[in-house]
Amino acid sequence: MFTMSGRRGQDMVTLILAFCLFISPWVVGFIADTTPSWNAWIAAIVLGAFAVMTLSAFAEWEEWVNLVIGLWLIASPWLLGFMANTNAMWTHVILGICTAALSAWAVWDYRHPHSHA
Repeated sequence: MFTMSGRRGQDMVTLILAFCLFISPWVVGFIADTTPSWNAWIAAIVLGAFAVMTLSAFAEWEEWVNLVIGLWLIASPWLLGFMANTNAMWTHVILGICTAALSAWAVWDYRHPHSHA
């Protein structure tokens, strides 16, 4: 079965990633560029909200939403046109990869509960 501690750990890391994404415009230094800043804030709020919902009551679809958000973060520098801002671009790509990988892992764990044995 999908263990409570493993699931909670994954969801807590997702919540931490959401927090890091939210503060990244200030910390990484792309606050003056509104497109990646707003993209980071909106994605972080949605990601954080789904992480909190998943912490309270797990639903597989919430992990799929987080996976899509992670993929969006990876693609958004090119889709929204801020790939020239390397700080913003790499922040989105790295946090997107982490988010997508973590969500894919959570879905894998849910669908393959005995794969850890």
